Amino acid sequence: MAAVSVHKFAECITCHAWSPDQSMLALCPNNNEVHIYKQLEQDKWERIHVLQKHDQIVSGIDWSSKSNKIVTVSHDRNSYVWNQESTEWVPTLVILRLNRAALCVQWSPKENKFAVGSGAKTVCICYYEQENNWWVSKLIRKRHDSSVTSVAWHPNNIYLATTSTDGKCRVFSTFIKGVDTREGTGSSSDAKFGEQIIQLDLSFCWAFGVKWSPSGNTLAYAGHNSMIYFVDEVGPSPLAQSVAFRDLPLRDVLYISERVVIGVGYDCSPMVFVADERGLWGFLRFLGERKPAAPSATSSSQFSEAFGKFYGQSKYGSSNDTVQPSRRRAGVHENCINCILPLNKTGDSTITRFSTSGLDGKVVIWDLQKEEDLSEYL
Repeated sequence: MAAVSVHKFAECITCHAWSPDQSMLALCPNNNEVHIYKQLEQDKWERIHVLQKHDQIVSGIDWSSKSNKIVTVSHDRNSYVWNQESTEWVPTLVILRLNRAALCVQWSPKENKFAVGSGAKTVCICYYEQENNWWVSKLIRKRHDSSVTSVAWHPNNIYLATTSTDGKCRVFSTFIKGVDTREGTGSSSDAKFGEQIIQLDLSFCWAFGVKWSPSGNTLAYAGHNSMIYFVDEVGPSPLAQSVAFRDLPLRDVLYISERVVIGVGYDCSPMVFVADERGLWGFLRFLGERKPAAPSATSSSQFSEAFGKFYGQSKYGSSNDTVQPSRRRAGVHENCINCILPLNKTGDSTITRFSTSGLDGKVVIWDLQKEEDLSEYL
């Protein structure tokens, strides 16, 4: 079994984040508070802080790995950056200028910016203004037709991918003069702030959980129609693949390596997707189960192929439109998994441990080192 530890912290968890050394865990128990726990022993955690500043449900948390800052966003339309001073966490208000709820947040790779997605069809790019000693935001407006459900930074610290309930995935430039440098960023620094690099119309329903691969060459996101989309060569001529599966939709995804993606959602168990030697993606299995068969673009029945083509036609480049055979399994989680985060990386940027949290109030830590059939993809 890939799950190595299971911890019940609340009746329901909205989101969670880990400290840089992973000795502390911040989570929202589906209210306006952020609880910080410290690990005393392997299976014993103690709540050491309660961050109380928001007025409504905290919808996003991210803990920076370099500066040890916590950023939170909430349905109250506000964001706070928390700094640890002595034994207390001190909040600094970030003016987002939103008229709808803030839904998601993520620090950039260099941690000099963070992005906030909102129900106002707007993305806020926030950065610290040293002269005035405060956090300010620049808005990417009039690009989305509905709520922004997730954001993901490209490794170059400039490109930002978003998904929305308008069914589209978009990539924007977030280059800010005086904050970002043009050295080593290539053509990504040529685009102005807020310029749309690409818009992907692969999904005809809500889209969630966008992530970049470790190299930044591929991105993946999920649709509410039980499909996952993979896009290579993001730019004027992208190559897209659509993989449909016979299980409940995903809410979030995570690249374990360039060839392995873990998806989590309403089926309560992490799902493994892998790319074969040809670069074709397919569903492998649920975690904790043995590999039933090698994923293949031709492994499904004629009905499955027709179903996949009907729902998964892509407008961009080649497409691997199949319905991968699978069926629901009972897992460690007892309700929808809404968040997945990496825990450790090896020297080649392969993630071997990650955590999930869900509406059942559990945080589960998973270890892939014992999953022998995944070793060839890692």
